Amino acid sequence: MTRIAIHGAAGRMGRNIVKVLAEDGAATLVAALDRADHPALGQDAGVLAGLSEPFGVALTSSLRSGIEHAEVVIDFSLPPAAKVLFELCAERRVAAVVGTTGLDAPARLALEALCKVAPVIAAPNYSVGVNVLWALAAQAVRLLGPEFDIEIVEMHHKHKVDAPSGTAVRLAEVVAQARGLDLARAVTPGRTGLVGARRADEIGVHALRGGDVVGDHTLVLAGPGERIELTHRGHTREIFARGAVRAAHWVTGRAPGLYEMADVLGLAAT
Repeated sequence: MTRIAIHGAAGRMGRNIVKVLAEDGAATLVAALDRADHPALGQDAGVLAGLSEPFGVALTSSLRSGIEHAEVVIDFSLPPAAKVLFELCAERRVAAVVGTTGLDAPARLALEALCKVAPVIAAPNYSVGVNVLWALAAQAVRLLGPEFDIEIVEMHHKHKVDAPSGTAVRLAEVVAQARGLDLARAVTPGRTGLVGARRADEIGVHALRGGDVVGDHTLVLAGPGERIELTHRGHTREIFARGAVRAAHWVTGRAPGLYEMADVLGLAAT
């Protein structure tokens, strides 16, 4: 049984991870952690996640005692809280699966220090399908060659505040590397007005917002007389939770270092 703690357990992702763990016969939840002023402190993590039965683990803000019996911590929190968690995990050499994005400099330094003493997976997206999309995208770009123009279109719900999505940014990084392009020069974030003819080394990135879309990402490869489109559509946030739990199982017992979902899925060498 993999002993797992969740940091940010009361958030949307945290609650989804609790649901996934409730169905996982190879894992046990040892701690549900969140901030000290959260109004749900003391509530059962299962009840908070909407399960029909209590989980038997109460939401707590005590990080130190919370990770005491954990083999791995799944973190979907905020950068300042993540920094404190990374420092405590380093003290106890506890593995981590990091889903918190936008880490500031202090949090990144704490993460780097943790990687020296414990295994860590950090990824912008834990969907298995999205990670396979990145691998397929790199292969397609290499096979098709420079005659095929690259465009990326992503769509998310109307409440998303950043654009383009982190997943789209990572997709742009993947295809730029596969094509041998300078990412900073290649990316064109949308177009308006008389922009002129499309450059051969351009990667167009377009963000759509509306409704309750969890996350759609499409890579368009347009060549002479034909076009290939690779699309991933996320129907529920549970896909990220399932990927994070899969990563937690994989990383437990590994050597210290920084890993990616590509390592978990066996895509790193493809």
